[in-house]
Parts: sequence; structure tokens; C-alpha cells
Amino acid sequence: MSTSVTCIAPVNIAIIKYWGKRDDDLILPINDSISVTLSTDHLRTKTTITAGPEISKNVLRLNGVEESFENPRIQRCLQEVKRIAKASGKCSKPEMLEWNVHVESENNFPTAAGLASSAAGYACFVYTLATLYGVESEELSGIARMGSGSACRSLHSGYVQWARGERADGSDSLAVQLAPASAWPDMHVLILVVSDRKKATASTHGMATSVKTSDLLKHRASVCVPERVKLVQKAIAEKDFDTFGRIAMKDSNQFHAICLDTYPPCFYLNDVSRSIIRMVDQINNLAEPNLAPVKVAYSFDAGPNACLFLLEKDVAEVSAIVRRVFPFTGTSAEEYYKGIPNDEAAMAAIPPTVLDSFAPEEPNLLRYIIHTKVGEGPKRVD
Repeated sequence: MSTSVTCIAPVNIAIIKYWGKRDDDLILPINDSISVTLSTDHLRTKTTITAGPEISKNVLRLNGVEESFENPRIQRCLQEVKRIAKASGKCSKPEMLEWNVHVESENNFPTAAGLASSAAGYACFVYTLATLYGVESEELSGIARMGSGSACRSLHSGYVQWARGERADGSDSLAVQLAPASAWPDMHVLILVVSDRKKATASTHGMATSVKTSDLLKHRASVCVPERVKLVQKAIAEKDFDTFGRIAMKDSNQFHAICLDTYPPCFYLNDVSRSIIRMVDQINNLAEPNLAPVKVAYSFDAGPNACLFLLEKDVAEVSAIVRRVFPFTGTSAEEYYKGIPNDEAAMAAIPPTVLDSFAPEEPNLLRYIIHTKVGEGPKRVD
């Protein structure tokens, strides 16, 4: 009698960051943002939703732990999807809309550690509900946004822009695809996981405090972001990695400067994060200091973990340098390196003179490394 649907949804990493709301209730941002959707082969939320007359109450379990279904954002997403399903008349079993649901959701990456787990989670929740009730996917962006702002970006593949919008009701604050994943097939991502522990300051609290207290945030939203959005749009269209990488790093730096400008300040980066920044800067200055095109670019969301963007031709060299700077002991290579396998032969061919110019840090500062690519949006998998 019951009906179940299982779907997966991706993580997205912002190149131009979302930080601050103009409307807390509707989750409307103070500026546009642009993100990259990562492959669900390596980072994804998987959600199974079962609806049935025998289910006595709504239940939500995240990574095996029961969470409150009374969360207002969960409730809003559920009611909005049901409302659209009723209005469309496309639900295969209209009686399902009156049944309770059992939700099982799991991440294959650290939750609440600054890897956009809430974005993937709410995108997957809304997409799975919509699949269960027969709602068209193009109607979901605004609903996912009401769960977690950046969740609307995880509903698309490739390169995505979430518009700030101007309307008070948020009807024009939606995410749209700028380019599919296939548009720039050489783009790779290395995620250096510094910590998989829950961060001390939740993003919702941190950005609310920034909006109230940071003058730099207001300057960024009104002056810096509009120009950066145009430049990143053009860089993606033209596959201009130098511009893409420089803006990614500058916007990441400015975001964390805003966190320090917030009162009291928010601390998301740590000493290992700063060591990664220094390593990337050294890599980019190997050929010709301050003049060579960017070879690898970092971006940090609200957490210490680094996302490194680079092109396929540079993966072996950068991976070899990361291994040199951040050695590991006491764990197997299979546990330390996840995702796309290393090309060990290409890494071994990197000249020792290049590697020797990098000073190793103490062992085991990184928990592990995930090598992935730009990927697709949500899909049904059952």
C-alpha cells in the first residue's frame, strides 16, 4: 500500500559566495552567487521517502539519527511541494498527499563541516518529494531555497547562478544553469578535508550576525559582487581558468574577511586552512611570480576544508605537491585518497626540484582528500 522513492542530489561549492539574507523567512539573499555542482559519484545526499496510510507520524532520520520533523523549514518544503502537487493534479495517487511520510537521508561526506551538506540535503528532500508526488522539477528552485538558500543551486548540473531577485515575495530569486558540466570537461576539484567535525558557528547564525554588524558585507554586496558575477559568467563561457581562479580566491578571501569583520567575529578557517592557501600561492608562482596564469585556485565555504579547482593537465603536479606538503601516516592510501584514482605514474614523473621547493608540514593535518569533477543534478536511483 505504501509508496517509496529514492533519489540523490549533489553538493555545490560557491565560487561567488552567498552570505547574508535580505529576508530571513523566505531566505532571500543580499547578492547573487555562482556555484559549481560536484559529481554525485563522490559527494551526494541520498534520500528515500516512503508515504503510506500505515505510517502513524512523519519521521525524519539523517545518517541513522532521528531528527525533529517540526523544523519549520522541513515543514514549509513539505507543504509547498504538496500544494503544487494538489494544484497540478499530476499525483498518481492523490490519496498519498494525505499520508504521513518516513524520510531516510544520508550523506557520504561530513555533515555540518562546511561542505554544503544542508544544500545537498534540502535539494534531495525537495526533489524526492516532488518525484513521489509528480511535481515538475522546474517548479522546485524556490521551494528548495526555503529549506536552505544554496539548496536551489544543487538542483542543477554544472555551473549555476542563484539570482538575488528584487521582488519582496522572492518569486524571482531562483537558480539557473549557466553551463552544463560537459561545457568545461577539463575542470577538476580536489577537496582537502581538514576537519569532519561540526563547525562551531552555524552558517545561519554567522550570516545573520554579519548582516547586522559587518560594513564590509554591505560593500561587497553592492560593489564587488555585481562585477565579479559578470567576470565569472564570461570566464565560464570562454573557459578562462585564470580569471575563474583569481575571482574564486579573491571572493573566498573576502568572505572570510567579512567573517572577521563581523562582531563578534566568526572563525571558520584554521592554521591548516592557511597553510593550504600558502601552498596554492606558491604553486601559482612557480613559473613566474605574480605574472603566471593561475594553475590552481582555492575556495573555502563556512568551514576549514578547502576546495581546489584545477584543470586536468595540472592534476598530477598539484596532487604530488599536496602529498609532499601534507604527508600522511597510519592510514592506507585507499582511505586517504577518495574519488577519482591518482595517476601514480604521472605524479612520480614530477621533477624532484619542483617538489623539493615545498616544505612538508607535520603528518596527518588532513583527514583525507576527495578528487572529483563537475557533475550532474539530482536524479532518481531506485
